[in-house]
Amino acid sequence: MLVLGRKPGEYVMIGHDVKVQVVRTKDGDLRLAIDAPKNIPILRGEVYEAECTSR
Repeated sequence: MLVLGRKPGEYVMIGHDVKVQVVRTKDGDLRLAIDAPKNIPILRGEVYEAECTSR
């Protein structure tokens, strides 16, 4: 696992197609903005785990 520190507005690229950017809300929360091709599924961890355990 790679652990990176990023500030709001900064981003990391996964390959050439997936961009993950740190954004800050007006409440000061940090969120991730993910830009990826439509054919790449993006799931929250709890949804992914629920799908894996239901198989």
